This record gives sequence, C-alpha cells and structure tokens, in this order.
Amino acid sequence: METEKTAAQKLAERKERLRNLHKLRQEARTHNHQEVIAEDARKKLPNNWEARKRQADWLVSDEKAREEAKAKGLDYDRLKLLEVSAIDAEKIEKKKKKQNPDLGFSTFEAQTARQYNRLVKNMPPRDMSKYEKQKEELGEAFYGGPNTVIHGLVKDTPAAINNMVKDLEQQIDRRKKYSRRRIYNDDADVDFINERNSKFNKKLERFYGEHTAEIKQNLERGTAI
Repeated sequence: METEKTAAQKLAERKERLRNLHKLRQEARTHNHQEVIAEDARKKLPNNWEARKRQADWLVSDEKAREEAKAKGLDYDRLKLLEVSAIDAEKIEKKKKKQNPDLGFSTFEAQTARQYNRLVKNMPPRDMSKYEKQKEELGEAFYGGPNTVIHGLVKDTPAAINNMVKDLEQQIDRRKKYSRRRIYNDDADVDFINERNSKFNKKLERFYGEHTAEIKQNLERGTAI
C-alpha cells in the first residue's frame, strides 16, 4: 500500500513539475511577444526620437528645478554655474572667444543655419503649461514618426501668424537695404540699345578695349579707311 502511495506521489510531483514548466513556457512566450511588439514600435520611430525625448525630459526637469530655486529665493543660473568645473568653464570660454557671430555669406547651408539660429533666438520663452497640454492632447503624435500625420492636429494662433508675417516683412526690408544699386553716369557715351547690350559692350571693352581703341576713335571721327 505504501508502495502504491509513493508511486502516486511521484506521479503527482511529475504533473506539478509539468504544470510549472508549461506556465514558465507561456510566460516566456508572452514576454517574447511583448518584446517583438516593442522592437517593432521602436523601428517605426524616427532616428532622432530618443535624442528628442531626452531633450524634452531635460527641459521638463530643468524647468522644475528652476521653479524650485525660484520658490526658495535662489538664483538658478548661478546654481548651475556652481556645478560647472573650472576646466569645463575654461573650455566654454575659449569656444565663445573663437566664435564669430557674423562670418558673412559663405555657403547657402551656412546661411540657412544662421537664419535658423536667429529665428530660434527670437522665439518667446517656453510655456511649459502649454507644452504639457499639447503633449497630453497629441499623445504619441507629439514626438512624431514616419507614419504620423501632424497636419490638422496643431492649429497656429493668430499671434504666431502675425509674428511670422512681421518677420517676413523685416527680411524683405533688409534685402532692400542690402541690394546693390547700379549708378548710371549721365555723361557716359550711349553705345547700347538696352541693358543686355550694355553689359555685353562692357565685357567687350574689358577684354578688347585696349586693342580696339584706335579703331573706335577713327569710326567716331569718320576717318576710318
């Protein structure tokens, strides 16, 4: 009787182990499926999504620390400088000295970068309450993605549209000031029939003027042979 009981106990133990193994296999399968879904979602995100998310998180934490310092009556910018080492401060200062704020026009890429930095610099201070509200309303679309349609989700305010129009008008005014004015000499000889012919004659004069000066004078005097 004891032998049969022992065999039954062994059979029950084997069944229990099988149930545990089956349970572990199901958990592993579920976990793998979740990882596959998460990996697929990460692949669909833009390449700079993690960097943008880190920057957004840093802005939130920085604003929070600034508010805490303000509540305590402390200068937050001064507190941040206290955390910078002397070596890093020296590197930052040397970098600032090397930078030239106006390098003039070099390439269209550099010009575009200067325009972008100017526009970013003139942007109003960030409104964290508006930032959090927009983040909550847009959800996953807030960070963007290859299949995200932003059009229609965000509506520009009249103030933002007016600022854009004002900036464009300022750009037009600046271009007018920098436009090169061509001075016309009223006493100069008129040897052209239109602007294009005038430019062509100037090119001829520049390259062949010294060789044809005598011929031109003879034609004007009427003494050419």
